[in-house]
Amino acid sequence: MKTARQLLQEKHRQGVFAVRPEATVYQALQLMAEKDIGAVLVMDGDKLLGIFSERDYARKVVLQGKTSAGTPITEIMTRRVVFAKPSQTVDECMAIMSEKRFRHLPVMDGNTVLGVLSITDLVRETIAEQQFLIAQLENYIMH
Repeated sequence: MKTARQLLQEKHRQGVFAVRPEATVYQALQLMAEKDIGAVLVMDGDKLLGIFSERDYARKVVLQGKTSAGTPITEIMTRRVVFAKPSQTVDECMAIMSEKRFRHLPVMDGNTVLGVLSITDLVRETIAEQQFLIAQLENYIMH
């Protein structure tokens, strides 16, 4: 089973997408739309301050009658960021996401952000592993 580090290395999108704490919600949404991602990290240099997702937008901006252009990202970001370690397996990452009920999981090595895994990344990898196992079993049975 692959680790979070291995999965990040295989992702087509490289790099960490983040906004500075001075950014507005609108600026974060622009970056998310441009990169076709569902969440963005809020970082001050290399320091992770929080994470902002589409769910945060829906619940903390739209439903509370705030404006995207006038709301600082730090006002609505999730400050207590749950993360995975690079050595954690795909199954462990999926368990964290299922238990905490979110779809984006930063991977951190100490204080360094290595990247973000999405639930889609984990589901794709799980399906690929299952297909490989099925092929191996079919090959074993045939020979």
